[in-house]
Amino acid sequence: MVTAKTGRFRRRLAMGVIGLVLLLIGGVVGVGVLLTRGGGDDPTEAVAVPDAELPDLGDAAPVLASLGSDAPAPDPGVLSSRLTPLLATAGLGTGVSAEVVDVATGDVLLDLDAEDPAVPASTTKLLTAAAALVTLDPADTLTTTVVAGSTPGEVVLVGGGDPTLSRTAPSQTYPGAPTVADLATQVVAALPAGTPVTRIVVDNSLFSGALTAPGWGAGDAPSTYAAPVTATAVDGARVSPGSLARSGQPGIDAGSALADALGAPGAAVVLGEAPPGAETLATVESAPIARLVEQALSMSDNMLAEALLRQVAIARDRPATFEGGAQAVIESLSEAGIDMTGVVLSDGSGLSQADRIPAGVLTAVVAGAADGSLPGASALLSGLPVAGYDGTLFDRGDAGAAPGTVRAKTGTLLGVHALAGTVVTSDGRLLAFAVVADGSGNEAAAENALDDVAAALAGCGCR
Repeated sequence: MVTAKTGRFRRRLAMGVIGLVLLLIGGVVGVGVLLTRGGGDDPTEAVAVPDAELPDLGDAAPVLASLGSDAPAPDPGVLSSRLTPLLATAGLGTGVSAEVVDVATGDVLLDLDAEDPAVPASTTKLLTAAAALVTLDPADTLTTTVVAGSTPGEVVLVGGGDPTLSRTAPSQTYPGAPTVADLATQVVAALPAGTPVTRIVVDNSLFSGALTAPGWGAGDAPSTYAAPVTATAVDGARVSPGSLARSGQPGIDAGSALADALGAPGAAVVLGEAPPGAETLATVESAPIARLVEQALSMSDNMLAEALLRQVAIARDRPATFEGGAQAVIESLSEAGIDMTGVVLSDGSGLSQADRIPAGVLTAVVAGAADGSLPGASALLSGLPVAGYDGTLFDRGDAGAAPGTVRAKTGTLLGVHALAGTVVTSDGRLLAFAVVADGSGNEAAAENALDDVAAALAGCGCR
């Protein structure tokens, strides 16, 4: 309740505030007059204000300095004496192979059965990533399209092999991903006003063959880490944005997401193919291939890796299947100068127990990306998880090495643990390394042992 007394108080308070504001404005104006007129009678007379003097900061230094070209190389004998006991620890089991290479010279500093094919687990993604970068233009994108259907009220969602298409804006998993909402907005604008969408066809025909690879377990797809591989999916084939669980029907989920975005949740969603020559209603583009590679490596995204595998196959006129993609990866890296002897691939993610890759091939791929002999493959390095900082190494390897010195792809399957990437020694020398233990047991013990090897490399001048 407002009384006369409180009303008078509020009016006085308001008048006081207004007066204060006017006083401040007047003060600013007054200062301006004094500065411009100098307080004299001549309105053109100005006061000379000394120029401000900035401190001398010296030459700017780079935040991320490049490695010195004169950093001393480790002595192979000393390095081997440091690493051999660590590679023989019980945590890694008996099936251990490893290699360390000096990136600047290509010299092999340590070779422990590095030519023996081993089950690589997710370090397989290094080969898939390298093949994608040398075969495709790293700046290229993947296109998802909506075209008109064969009957009124029908539209067709045509998958371009981009599993990052997002139900949310922005994506909760893939920065820079296209959105279903963008597709829906374009579709509504392209259709005659008021046209209801009653049926959505999902066209997965870009990919062919089996939906799961030889060597995948019965519980791998769907699971929290994999799903049937289709040309159309949303949110990495997750059942919902940001979820861990993956879907058993990625194409249908994508069609349902489009129906929801169009305001037609009751529309029928079926699998099929677009009619020949259909009118294009909407298109969206993925992030560039280089960014997709980084995302696949950093978080070890199996679905993204399998999509990249098929893009390599398509570019090389191979069937967009597990087998066609595997052949295309081996061919492209062989042509790029990598000795692929001993490599057997059944997929692009490393989820298959049938995959075989020698440790020496892993180091050759990493070293090739680092020394420039694999053209356009620099995104492979920027996608490697940084120990103690991000990706699958965010909580590993930060105790025994300086921050940022170890960047590596992890690999984990039942009885298989691997680590392959780069390390900067205490003397500033860049090394490529790979350790594959495909006869290991306890996960924690194996990962600790691998981290000890990487930390030893980082802390070793070894001269």
